[in-house]
Amino acid sequence: MKTNKTIKLAAIAAACLVGATSSYAFDQGKVKVKGNMMLEYKELPKPVETIREAFTEGMVYGRLRANFFEWDWRHEIGSNKDNKANGIGGSLIYKTAPLKGFSSTVGLYTSQSADFWRDDKADVGSTKAGKDTFSRNNIKNGGGFDGHYGLTVLGQAYLQYDISATSIMAGRQIFETVYTKSNDTKMIPNTFDGFSVTSKDVSDTTIQAAYFTAQKLRDHETAHDVIAFSSWDENDDSAINKSLTPTVVGTDNELIVLEANNKSIKNLKLKAAYALVPDVLSNFVLEGNYKIPVGEKWSITPGVRYMQQMDELGVTGANGGQGVANRAKNSTGYTNADSLDSSLLCARVDLNGGPLHVRLGWSKVADEADIVAPWRGFPTGGYTRAMAQYNWDANTETTMLEAKYDFGKAKIVEDFSVMARYAIQDFDDTKPGVQADSNILHVDIIKTLATGLEGKIRVGLVDADPGDSGKTDVSYNEYRVELNYFF
Repeated sequence: MKTNKTIKLAAIAAACLVGATSSYAFDQGKVKVKGNMMLEYKELPKPVETIREAFTEGMVYGRLRANFFEWDWRHEIGSNKDNKANGIGGSLIYKTAPLKGFSSTVGLYTSQSADFWRDDKADVGSTKAGKDTFSRNNIKNGGGFDGHYGLTVLGQAYLQYDISATSIMAGRQIFETVYTKSNDTKMIPNTFDGFSVTSKDVSDTTIQAAYFTAQKLRDHETAHDVIAFSSWDENDDSAINKSLTPTVVGTDNELIVLEANNKSIKNLKLKAAYALVPDVLSNFVLEGNYKIPVGEKWSITPGVRYMQQMDELGVTGANGGQGVANRAKNSTGYTNADSLDSSLLCARVDLNGGPLHVRLGWSKVADEADIVAPWRGFPTGGYTRAMAQYNWDANTETTMLEAKYDFGKAKIVEDFSVMARYAIQDFDDTKPGVQADSNILHVDIIKTLATGLEGKIRVGLVDADPGDSGKTDVSYNEYRVELNYFF
C-alpha cells in the first residue's frame, strides 16, 4: 500500500470527524434521505384549481453535493491503476402542483470535476468508484457541457396522473424496486424512460408495474439500451453481462417490471417480483421477512429472498451458442456456457433494539450462470452486499455481519451514526472469469455538520486471496468523503 496516501485520507477523515462534534439538529426540510441515498418527499405541492396556480404553487427541491474518491490497489496490474476522482455540483427538482390529478416533475443534475483531485484523461478507463461523477464517453469524444469532465443532464422529466391511491407516470423517472434503483450515492441518479404505475388501492399492498424502453446510468449523458453492453455508450454498468452485446441482443430492448409488496399479516412483509427483457431473460423474486418482538424494545427479524433467472435467448451449442453464462466474457468452467438459467438464495437475521442494529446475512448463487443485474437493484443488497461488491457470480457464497449504532438515538452524540460490515466472499476458483476470494471491511460514518448539511465518510478495505487459482490479487483500499446540503 502507499502509506502516504493512507495517511492523507486518514487526515481528511479525522478532520471531518473533528467537525462532526458539533450538535446541530439535521433538518432535511422537504425531503428525507433513506437507505442507499434514496429520496422520500416529506412535503409535496397541494392540489390547485387553475393552470397558472399549477406552476406558481409548485415546489423546488434543491441539493448541493460533493464527492471525493481515492482507490489504492495493493498491486497495480494492467488496468488496475490507483485512481481518484471528485464530483462537485447538485440538483434542482421542480414539481408542479396537481391540477385535476395531473402534475409534472423535472430534475436537472450537474457534476463537475475539479482538476485538483482526478485522473488524467488518458487514465479514466481505470477510474473505479469515482467514474460515476463524469462521463467517460464525453472525455473520449470531447463532448459534454464543458467539452470534457462536465456532466449536466435532465435526470428526471415525467408527467404524472394521480387517481385515488394510484399514480401513473410517463417519461424519464426514478423507479425503486428489487430490480431497479436510483442508487443515488454519487452525483446523478440512475433513471429509466417509459411508463410506470404504482398503486396502493389494495389494502396493505403496494403494486408497481413498469414498461421501460431505455435506461440512463449515472455517468451517461443520454439514455441507452436497458441490457446491451458496449463500453461507455450503451449499458456499461459495473454489473452488466459483457457477453450481451448489440450483436447478440440488439439495441432495442425493453424492460418490464412487476412488483407487489404486502403486509396484511401482522409483522410479516411479503414481496413478489418479476422482470422481463423479451427474448433475452426473465427473472422472478420471492421474499419474506417476519418480525418477532422480544420484550418491549427488541426484535428479531428473519428474512429470506429467492431469485430465479431464466434464459430467453434460446441459443445453445457450438453452432448457435453465445457463451453468455459469465458476465466477464469468460465462460470457462460453467455448467452450460450458453445459458442464462440460474438462481440465488439469500437469508438473514436482524436484531434491532433502540440505537443498535445487527444483521447476519448469507447468500449462495447456483453453479449455473451469473445473475444479470445492470439496473442498480443489487440481487444480494440488504443481505450480503458490501460497498462496491458484486457477489452474484455463479457458485459464489457470501457471509456478512453488519452492525450499526445510532449515537443520536442513544443520546450520546446528536445526529451521528456508524455502520460497519464484514463480508467473507467465496468465489469459484475453477472459473477464471470470476474474481478471487476476498474479505471486505466496509465502514460508514455519518454526521450532521449543520442545519441541512450531512457529511459521510466511507471506507472499504478489501483483502483478496487468489490462492493457487492463478487469479489476480484484487486487494485494495477505497476511501470516500461525501457532503450533501438540501434546501
